[in-house]
Amino acid sequence: MNWDIIFGVSLESLINGTMIAYALAAIGLNVHFGYTGLLNFGQSAFLGVAAYGLAMMVSTFGLPFWIGIAVGLLGAVVLALLLGIPTLRLRADYLAIVTIAAAEIVRLLFRSVSLSEWTGGSDGLQQFSDDFYAMNPYSGSLEFWSISFDERELWVMTVGWVLVAIALAIVFLAMRSPWGRVIKAIREDEDAVRSLGKNVVSYKMQSLILGGVLGSLGGFIIALKNAAVQPDTYGTEFTFYMYTIVILGGAARVFGPVVGSMIFWFLLTFVNALLPTLISQGYIPTWLMDANQAGAVGYILVGLGLVLLLIFRPQGIFGDKKEVMLDGR
Repeated sequence: MNWDIIFGVSLESLINGTMIAYALAAIGLNVHFGYTGLLNFGQSAFLGVAAYGLAMMVSTFGLPFWIGIAVGLLGAVVLALLLGIPTLRLRADYLAIVTIAAAEIVRLLFRSVSLSEWTGGSDGLQQFSDDFYAMNPYSGSLEFWSISFDERELWVMTVGWVLVAIALAIVFLAMRSPWGRVIKAIREDEDAVRSLGKNVVSYKMQSLILGGVLGSLGGFIIALKNAAVQPDTYGTEFTFYMYTIVILGGAARVFGPVVGSMIFWFLLTFVNALLPTLISQGYIPTWLMDANQAGAVGYILVGLGLVLLLIFRPQGIFGDKKEVMLDGR
């Protein structure tokens, strides 16, 4: 059994662009769920709006790359306002209902045939990342043991990790400021915060915007890594992966989303690389599982591990059970 290849692929997943994109998305969700207690089940919509904002401005309308970035970020802010204004004065479950519906609405709008002239329909958009890769300072690939990244991957990873560092610094400073203490107090008891004269709705809206913008950075990374956007990439299952990552690393912990994303993708990649190898070499009989079923079984095994984690350590790896009670959401 070629363990070098299996571990090489798995170790690549610890730092590659996909892991970075999910980490950024989970950092934003951690602001919503972990720190503020907002049940946002539509975080994927923020990533989709940002990615399509960039792709449409460059590919469809021929505008510069940086204008596409600005439009994508502005789109995330507008989406947060549209979601928050009608729901944040109501109970938390209304936000959950609205956000999960909004994510599907956004995805279906991007798939719409009537809008395909601008969005590309179900095929999505391409040819918007040339200016980004034109700034690439790398001229060759990086190889170490069984790990290998080409120059395009290295550039995406470099930019991605810089964005992760900036996002973590913003969350670290924000949550240790008076604003952050109010946010965490709202999570614990918003009626008590309201009785002290604080505008709870305003603080929730600010949190929704901040988390949406930070999460939208993951949309840029996915779009630039793939050099394409496709609407089904931003389905609701994307958000459920983010929740898994946040809970795995520990909600309301600055580094929790990054660690959770690394563990999640390492385990998933390792299992998906190991099972087909075991099947091909006869360690797993084909009557029990064939190569076509290995991917689904991999998700089942990782999911089972996460269920056990929630049973025996519901606060996650670095979380504090006294601070974040999942059953109190």
